[in-house]
Amino acid sequence: MRLSFKFKHHFFSAFREFFIYNHGSLDFRAKIFALVIASNNEINDESYEIVKKTGMDIYKNDEDRADFLMLSTKELVKKVQDNNGLNIDTLISHIQKELKIIPRYAKKIDIESLKPIIALSRDRDSISYQENILEFLQTLKEETLHNKKSQIAKDEENLESKY
Repeated sequence: MRLSFKFKHHFFSAFREFFIYNHGSLDFRAKIFALVIASNNEINDESYEIVKKTGMDIYKNDEDRADFLMLSTKELVKKVQDNNGLNIDTLISHIQKELKIIPRYAKKIDIESLKPIIALSRDRDSISYQENILEFLQTLKEETLHNKKSQIAKDEENLESKY
């Protein structure tokens, strides 16, 4: 990572909500990635490379936003690993709560972008657990999109009118 980005990261970490466009959306995506990564007993750096590559695709080659997605994901995974007030169940709960508040975020759950992370796993139990999490996320996405269809349409209409 570039030195200038590392400086920005430290500065923006404290004020992320004010300086990063659509911070909530980026944070939600980071939680999704962190959930899948943290559910593997052996986490490796390749997982974060997948997050960065996916971020580059999502944010149309905006390297800073892709880096922030990767670093936010790393921070969340580290909190889970260190048992620092966050675990898999809490992460799931946060994702569910956010979808209740902002149901359009369900469209940001991209199962295909998460599958390469599972491909890095070696342990059968971890793979099974991660596949169950993907299945849960897919079901959560479908239910949210179905049950909150009118609210999502209204929210998207309001967003379009702002821009």
